[in-house]
Amino acid sequence: FYHSCTIFFFVSLQFHHVFSTNTLSSNETLTISSNRTLVSPGDVFELGFFKTTTRNSQDGADRWYLGIWYKTTSDQRTYVWVANRDNPLHNSTGTLKISHSSNLVLLDQSDTPVWSTNFTGVAHLPVTAELLANGNFVLRDSKTKDLNRFVWQSFDFPVDTLLPEMKLGRNLIGPEKEKILTSWKSPTDPSSGDYSFILETEGFLHEFYLLNNEFKVYRTGPWNGARFNGIPKMQNWGYIVNNFIDEEEEVGYSFQVNNNHNIHSRFRMSYTGYLQVITWTNTVPQRNMFWSFPEDTCDLYIVCGPYAYCDMHTTPTCNCIKGFVPKNARAWELRDASSGCVRSKRLSCGEGDGFLRMSQMKLPETSEAVVDEVIELKECREKCVRDCNCTGYANMDNMNGSGCVMWTGELLDMRKYDA
Repeated sequence: FYHSCTIFFFVSLQFHHVFSTNTLSSNETLTISSNRTLVSPGDVFELGFFKTTTRNSQDGADRWYLGIWYKTTSDQRTYVWVANRDNPLHNSTGTLKISHSSNLVLLDQSDTPVWSTNFTGVAHLPVTAELLANGNFVLRDSKTKDLNRFVWQSFDFPVDTLLPEMKLGRNLIGPEKEKILTSWKSPTDPSSGDYSFILETEGFLHEFYLLNNEFKVYRTGPWNGARFNGIPKMQNWGYIVNNFIDEEEEVGYSFQVNNNHNIHSRFRMSYTGYLQVITWTNTVPQRNMFWSFPEDTCDLYIVCGPYAYCDMHTTPTCNCIKGFVPKNARAWELRDASSGCVRSKRLSCGEGDGFLRMSQMKLPETSEAVVDEVIELKECREKCVRDCNCTGYANMDNMNGSGCVMWTGELLDMRKYDA
């Protein structure tokens, strides 16, 4: 992996604005030929049709999409959501409307649906579509008084961008909705790309993984009460308020911008394989790369193998934990530490065994870790001592010093951070 500069999506657009509102009623349509768009309150977001030309395609034809972008006065758009990313319209005939089943539906030239909201519940007619100030495209029914309750919302179906107030994660009750970021295929092709950012919910603790197709590239570490353990720089994101939801109904991450709204920020899963935070202001619209991961070799998943940790300030960067030696010494000499380390002396599971305190560390992968949310660190140590299979322990919540995490298998994907 290598660092790359921010790449903005400059694509061919055909717009001639006639009028704009933020709603679409059940007796209205939005068509490519009408040149109509929806504009959010505050003029931050705009929804409409756009086209790209995929030069690498066999026919070289235009592809038309329904999407949301930041509203600007130039022809350079930054897209945050695409409805039909994997099923484009192949000519300039397309219609968005609300169907008799209270669904948003996108029709091609032969009135064949290429995308739909697929809502199967009961809605009170009439139903209205609305582009909200935060960029959420929603369906409301006529009798809902709760302004935050929707028949359907685009925030439940992220593409490559996480906006403030959106959630990444998973619904645990009812119809399961997995909310992940998936990169574009290329700068001019919004179809699903190779990289995704997904929450793993199988274990007791939950952490995000950056995937290249099915292969794990990077792990955030678990939430420690204030930030993800593997992203120490999150504590310096002064204007971003991070929030991790871990409830019976859902688990996930969201953020908000804590300022007077002059700063805009978004997370983006880039087509080059980097998770990025991009910021800009109303007065200086130039996009700035605020944060990007992976940052260095030590961020790569299990780069040093079991019972080893990565440290960018040592040569080589991979190091065995004290009391361990390289499993394959020859491979380590050749700077291949993927085999990891093994104990230099077997444990007796009794007197003579002890623990090594390691500070400023990214916690090992937690997929098979055991969690006790009640006990404190001293009790956690005692519990680990009594279990001959225990290989390490740590606080679960660094903010309150409470909770216990114990590992009984290999310690994987660790790194040391600067103090």
